[in-house]
Amino acid sequence: MPSVNPQLLVWARETAGYDVAEAAKRLGLVDGKKATAAEKLAALERGESPPSRSQLLKMSKQYRRPLLIFYLDEPPARADRGEDFRTLRHAVDPSLNGVVDALVRNIKARQQIMREALLSEHEHRPLTFIGSYAVDQGVPGLVDRIKEATQVDLNVYRSKKNQEDAFKYLREQIEGLGIFSILAGNLGSHHTNLTTEVFRGFAIADSIAPFVVINDQDAKTAWPMTLFHEVAHLWLGATGISGSSAERRLEQFCDKVASEFLLPESELRDEFPYDTLGDLDSSIDSISYFANERNVSSSLVAYRLLDRSAITEASFDELSKHFYERWKATLERQKQKARVTRGGPSYYVLKRLRNGSALIAASERLMRAGELSTTQAAQVLGVRPLRVGNLFSQPRLA
Repeated sequence: MPSVNPQLLVWARETAGYDVAEAAKRLGLVDGKKATAAEKLAALERGESPPSRSQLLKMSKQYRRPLLIFYLDEPPARADRGEDFRTLRHAVDPSLNGVVDALVRNIKARQQIMREALLSEHEHRPLTFIGSYAVDQGVPGLVDRIKEATQVDLNVYRSKKNQEDAFKYLREQIEGLGIFSILAGNLGSHHTNLTTEVFRGFAIADSIAPFVVINDQDAKTAWPMTLFHEVAHLWLGATGISGSSAERRLEQFCDKVASEFLLPESELRDEFPYDTLGDLDSSIDSISYFANERNVSSSLVAYRLLDRSAITEASFDELSKHFYERWKATLERQKQKARVTRGGPSYYVLKRLRNGSALIAASERLMRAGELSTTQAAQVLGVRPLRVGNLFSQPRLA
């Protein structure tokens, strides 16, 4: 059997997003008298002993890599994730970037399968709005184009009884254009959860099968902003990954488009004339009330106030910190409640939510037409082949 370069073992693990301990557990290694499971894997990665074929097969499955890749002379160049629009304010654990790469690789593989299946439909036509706009044309023009295309009615959006229903409405309008929207914030395990500092959204600006991905580890009130930020990427023809810090020109542009779409300047100006905000507590109260009435995040309102110089950078930082801590506290209460009740959405309900109605409907249609096999549909939807039929039969929720 050909020898394996130990560097490839390290590369495959890190690009899959696992540290040594987590990988050892996933590979089924166990602690022994002389070495722990992690130490055994580390020894393989140092080349102290060659991995068995059985171990390579497990690595291939757990690291999501073809078996043959382990027999290359050296690690391949990193797969293109598109333009990296993130500006990371803090150093990021390399393993988290590995998770991002694995997630993007997974989404791109799913998108490619869907793209090829759609191309097999003779009546399918490219979407002309993809890449039809340029930053130099300005924010208002793109806001108007997206409004005209999606037919989003902000009054309908704001009338929804909760954030879930409000987001569902926006998502349906977006998907009606032929865009597939996915919620994804890990590789299927909470061990690989990605914070918004590392990854907030992702867009594949393809005219046949455009995808937008939203990090569902973010606050639900932030999902609409990310959705329209990534939709703006599609109009600009810009495939890439977005983070929480918008310091690059294109990211600032997409933020402005999304925020103006959800919260027009005229409304903000009427509610918050210049120099009307008081101390921190009163600012929190007035911003929170205004945001809740419109089904947007308090952070978005604060961002818009900063953008129009109604508050200072220092005030914005204080407000952002408060809103973040408030969200974390709410999230913790929800987790505690879930532990007590031991309830929650079923597997299929969550899968439908994360995949979105458009992707599920297209997969079912293409599978019935013979353009997708059950295995391909399973890969597109992120489920096992035996569960595809059950997923299709579940009530439509999102």
